[in-house]
Amino acid sequence: MATTFSPTPSRLLAEQALSRTAGAPLLSGHHVELLIDAQAHYAAWLTAIRGARQRVLLENYIVRDDEVGQAFRAALVERARAGVFVAVIVDWMGCLGQSGASFWKPLREAGGQVRVFNPPQFGHSLGWMSRDHRKQLVVDGALGFLSGVCISAKWLGEEARKIPPWRDTGVALRGPAVAELEVAFADSWSAAGGSLPVFTSAPLTEPAGSVALRLIATQPATAGMYRLDQLIAAMARRSLWLTDAYFVGVAPYVQALSAAARDGVDVRLLVPGTSDIPLVASMSRSGYRPLLKAGVRVFEWNGSMLHAKTAVADQQWARVGSSNLNLASWLNNREIDVAIEDAGFAAQLAEQYERDLHNATEIVLSPRRYRRGESVRSSEARPPHPRHVGGSSSRAAAGALRIANTVGAALSERRVLGDTEIGTLALTSLLLAVLTIVAVLWPAVISWPIAALAAWFAINTGIRAWQLRQLRQRRIESSEEGD
Repeated sequence: MATTFSPTPSRLLAEQALSRTAGAPLLSGHHVELLIDAQAHYAAWLTAIRGARQRVLLENYIVRDDEVGQAFRAALVERARAGVFVAVIVDWMGCLGQSGASFWKPLREAGGQVRVFNPPQFGHSLGWMSRDHRKQLVVDGALGFLSGVCISAKWLGEEARKIPPWRDTGVALRGPAVAELEVAFADSWSAAGGSLPVFTSAPLTEPAGSVALRLIATQPATAGMYRLDQLIAAMARRSLWLTDAYFVGVAPYVQALSAAARDGVDVRLLVPGTSDIPLVASMSRSGYRPLLKAGVRVFEWNGSMLHAKTAVADQQWARVGSSNLNLASWLNNREIDVAIEDAGFAAQLAEQYERDLHNATEIVLSPRRYRRGESVRSSEARPPHPRHVGGSSSRAAAGALRIANTVGAALSERRVLGDTEIGTLALTSLLLAVLTIVAVLWPAVISWPIAALAAWFAINTGIRAWQLRQLRQRRIESSEEGD
């Protein structure tokens, strides 16, 4: 006779908190496959596309005009010619200089549809700053993928130049969440100025697997992923292992990680040692010291580029997707992630994390405390070349972020400043003094940029006002015709 276990009150409370925080319910009945690095992704994605019978929905931040991008375009064109509905969304900024209208012309001619998300346009002064950073693929409403991988040969490395492949992570999904992926795609498609047909799929008659998960499709200013990351940092009891490509340590999240580490949680952060965006790498390094002082272990990847965005907590909960641990992902972009509550999958991701640490260097505050990036069970290895934290150059490169956090705290006096923020305050004081001198001696240097910005905002605000006036006029005319 089978025994039925009722959820405990604390478990029900945690599930409620996670659902409300993420804005996504817990869905059961999934099969989830972990995909490691671009080669595995591209093989699985292309196989799925070539096998499509009804529809292919592809949304990716970057599709580059190279051998990889051309292989995907060819597969999409072939399916479109076969009568399969093909819809593609790419981001304007992500594809700037990577691929353009001519690249997509063969797909459009074959009957496929392509939308470019949020190009600059008059009437939207700063609207172009919001990006579609999602990387997802849905085929026939039955198979879905989400990842950090873009469609570009850069992810494969260059064997001839001895550049290893980029390190990245994603998942393949079957189950109820695939329908949620389609809903997320339709929302992005609508935001890009299109409307999709209503898809009809056969209802699931039995679960695809036993995995429970939440699909989190965030939009600008929704902050669902940020709230969830904060909550997981607060709820982790034993371990919280993070991998991130573009970590920028905003104060509230740094405080959450630090509090967990001080409470005895094994908090680890794995970030790139060499980044494709050097400024972000400098901003990331500027935030190491408060984490290290709190007991958080920080590792830098030794390969060409670490682009994965993952988290695993207590080997029970895991997150994979497109969201980075920075304000752009949390508040500004359209992102898509999956939060999985399954011990088996979490164990897989934790094992991969331990393997990754063997190709990483741990960052420490003192050379005598240096340790190699070893697994949880090993502490024997000692590397020959330690990396150390500190130096004003990293803090100077990260000035914008540190000024926003530190000066804001100094002016508002809403939190106690630490000794690690002395350099930021001193640098801010120096920059403001230089700005004052320039404004007094050479006012045109300051006034011309301000005038250019004012003109830009004046033009766009005026266009927006005219658009709203035209909309109001059409509504009045429509109302009068109805009467």
